[in-house]
Formats: sequence, structure tokens, C-alpha cells
Amino acid sequence: MRRSVRRRNEWTYLTRIPISAGGGRGAAGIFRVSAAATLVGLEPPAASRVLEVKPYAIGGVTTDRHSVPIRDNEGSAAAGADVKLGITQNLTADFTYNTDFAQVEVDEQQVNLTRFSLFFPEKREFFLENQGVFTFGGAQAGPFGTQGETPVLFYSRRIGLAEGGREVPIDAGARLSGRVGAFSVGMLNIQTDDEAVSGTPATNFSVVRLKRDILRRSSVGALYTRRSVSRRSLGSSETYGLDAQLGFYDALTINTYWARTDTLGLEDDVSYRAQLDYEGDRYGVQVERLVVGDDFNPEVGFLRRDDFEQSRGYFRFSPRLHGSPVIRRLFWEGRFDHYTTRAGILETRQAQGRFAVEFESSDEIDVTYTRSYEFLDEPFHIARNLGVAIPIGGYDFDDVRVAVTLGPQHRLAGQIAVQRGGFFGGERTSLDLMRGSFQISRRLQLEPGVSFNWIDLPQGRFRTDLATTRTTFTFTPLMFVSALVQYNSSNNSLGANVRMRWEYQPGSELFVVYNEQRDTLLPQRFPERENRTFVVKFNRLFRF
Repeated sequence: MRRSVRRRNEWTYLTRIPISAGGGRGAAGIFRVSAAATLVGLEPPAASRVLEVKPYAIGGVTTDRHSVPIRDNEGSAAAGADVKLGITQNLTADFTYNTDFAQVEVDEQQVNLTRFSLFFPEKREFFLENQGVFTFGGAQAGPFGTQGETPVLFYSRRIGLAEGGREVPIDAGARLSGRVGAFSVGMLNIQTDDEAVSGTPATNFSVVRLKRDILRRSSVGALYTRRSVSRRSLGSSETYGLDAQLGFYDALTINTYWARTDTLGLEDDVSYRAQLDYEGDRYGVQVERLVVGDDFNPEVGFLRRDDFEQSRGYFRFSPRLHGSPVIRRLFWEGRFDHYTTRAGILETRQAQGRFAVEFESSDEIDVTYTRSYEFLDEPFHIARNLGVAIPIGGYDFDDVRVAVTLGPQHRLAGQIAVQRGGFFGGERTSLDLMRGSFQISRRLQLEPGVSFNWIDLPQGRFRTDLATTRTTFTFTPLMFVSALVQYNSSNNSLGANVRMRWEYQPGSELFVVYNEQRDTLLPQRFPERENRTFVVKFNRLFRF
């Protein structure tokens, strides 16, 4: 239990929470359950099995100019159901049939100026539920992103979504998750259908996760995943691994794992990690060693880069100014990352220094200097639509980033950042507004975001623009309308996603969704529509 006072940037807990557990602006202390108070005087009801059945019906109209044949106002209808069975008070079984996620908000677009894959967080409720059970080795793939280059061995977006985000039909699935004594258990099996446009065959996905609590706040566990149709070879692809998270005192944590993949024809298929992380309030130290083989292939996971050995060091000094009425805390941080290929070739080297000031109002100012080296063993096509490619070679460059963060108590909140410096033999200037929030009224809120990049390279000059705005109007606590509008110059697209959700009775919902995508390639005329969908989805919860 805690009380937050946003105008004072203050969190007060019922019991003494170590200040080192506060995390960003103190909010993360709520997750330190081991330090929470013990609730007494309440008796739980007699154990009983709870059965929930939630059927749905959906109908819609679709126009798609890129499908073969072209779809023009083509109608569709479907039905399915989800079932939840409480086996014990702590163990739940879920079943799904003909699953549909038409009501889920579209992905927020990103600008990619690196040679690595982008990470998009999971948004589908079925996969978000109890997702923490399946985390492995200290890496996460939920709504808060990933942690550096650590592979994510279970990335639920591999299920039901093809490359490029195209939806793949889910025929049926089952999940068992919860706790049995000191063990956390997670089992998942999903069968997907084929999808003609992306060429995705019918595939079965299996995940088994077992984790046991030890000591006061430590755990050891194992994970197994299987994809029945490999994307890189013949037959299936499997991944299995062991991990441990060892917590000592209040601020010292050791994360470690060993994992291996089994795919026909691939041999250098091992990955392991050892990380020591001291997260004290005044000092922070992190040392990490991470190795990923050239053929490490977690096909139900997310792998940003392969064939590397990473060594990382990080240090933080962050004193609190108790005598200052304005400044709460200062930060001095230094980080060094060193990447080589498994053959010993230096691929990436990055040294970074950061100074930041956190004010009592929760506002922040930080300045970051980064010195980088990147080696390209093949041309890097940074702007394919403009034909700009960076040639093979080694590149030294540095940049400076200045950011101002306005705390959540302000009517206008978010982070504004300016970055300027070298970039692969040229120059880069960036202007970003991230995590923007503008509270117009208690019911109407805007969440703007922009990213402008000016790139000047010997191979050519170009600019990328990305603008997103999410508008949410809340009619009642049970009904809202949300609209996400996005413009991305990198793929010449203008998109809109409008959703209405009404929970007309507890657990039962009505969704009305409209999606549209337009091509902005020809600026002299109004953007041409590429596709659009209009969907109405209705579900009803029955409890027994």
C-alpha cells in the first residue's frame, strides 16, 4: 500500500521500503512485495473452481488495394470463445478458440536508423495476462520493451503475427499459469492457421516455463519453447535454457542464464549471460558478460543481433541534496560497451557519460555524451526508399544529447530531446518529443509524439519525420474512445486507428474499430487510401 503525491514527487509506503528499490521516481517500490505489510484479519472464502466462458461475435468490412485479388468493401463475420478455469486459487487454465484481436490498438511506428531489428511490445490481452511467468534470464518482452541486447527467448508476438505485422489466424490454444507451492508454472500451446499473403504455413507453438523461489528473493528456473515449422531450416526449431536470479541484501542482484537452440543445420547455437547489478541509492554498479552464437536461433523469441560477445561496465554516483529546496538528486553516470564477433573482430565500441539533475518537482535535465565505433562487414541500407547505403568499413563518431523531462503532475508532460553529432562518416541532428501527455480536461487527453532526423552523409542527404498523436476521451469509467493518428515519412504512410470500448456489464464489452492507411508518396495530391477496415466486436462473459 502506498500514497503518491505527484505535485511533490513523493511516494509514501505503509512499511519501510528500501530507498534503493524506488526505481524511477520512487514508483517501482510497489513491486518489492517481500517488504510489504502482512494483511491479517481476513479469511479467504472456501476454495472453489471458477469457470468463465466468454464467447464473441465480430463483423466487419475491409478494403485492401494490395491484396490479390483486390478487396473492395468485402464483408466478413466470425465467432469464437475464451474459457477460463480456476483449477486452484493460484493456478488457472485458459482456452481460446478462433481468437481475434481486431479490438487491439495498432503498433506505434518507429524510425529505425540502425542495422538491427526493431522491438514492438505486446498489446494483446490474452498474451499479456500472466506474461511475467514466462520471463527468462532477466530479459522482458512486455509493454515496457527489452533490456539491451539480451535475447528474449519467449516473445509472444511471434504467435499470430507474421513479419511486417500481418495477422495470422489463431485456430485454438491453451495456457496453464500460476503457482504451485514455491514453483511458478507457465505452459502454453497455440495452433495457428496458414496465411497466404505472407506465405506463413500452419504452425504449432509450445512454451513450458518452470521457476522455483529460493532464499528470500531469489529464483532458479528452466524454459523450453518449440516452433513446429522453422523459418530458417527444415523441420522444427526448439529452444531450452536454465536461468537464475539471485538477490542479496537490498540492492545486489546476479542474473545469469545458459540457453541453446536446436535447428537442423545450425551449430553455433549457444548463448549465456552473467550480470552483476548493484542498485544502491547513492551508488550503482553493473558488470555484464553476454555471448550469443552465430546460429543461436530462438524462433519463438526476439533476437536483436547475433554472433557477438559483449562486455559491459556501468557506474553511477547519485547523491541526494537534502539541504536544497529545489534540487532533489544529481546523477553522474558512465558506461562502456564492447562487442566483438565470435571470431574476435571488433564490431561495436561505445563509451558514454551522462550528467542529470532531478528537481523536487520531478522535472529533469540531462546531458549525455557518446563516443561510438561501428564496423560494417556489409553495406548498410539506411534509407532504402532513397537508395542511400553506407559502405563497408569502420566508423568513429560522437554526439551530444540534451533532454528536458517534465514530470507527470504538469498539464503538459513528457520529454523533449535534441541530439547533434557524427553519424557513420556524416552528421545527424535529431529533435524528439517522447511520452508526451497533455491533459485538456479530466476526460480529454492528448499524447503527442514527434521525431525529426536530419541525416547528412557522403552518400546522400535525407530527412525522416515521424508524428503520432493519441487522443482519448473518457465518457464514463466504463466507456472511452481513443484515436491514434500516425505519419511516417520513412514508408510514406498516414494511418489512423479509432477505437470505442464500452464495458456494458462487468467483463462484457462492445468494441467499434476503424483503421485506415494512406500513401503519402505523391505530395501534390491528397494521400491515396491503401486499406481500411471497419469492425464491430461483441463479447459476453458468463461465470459459473
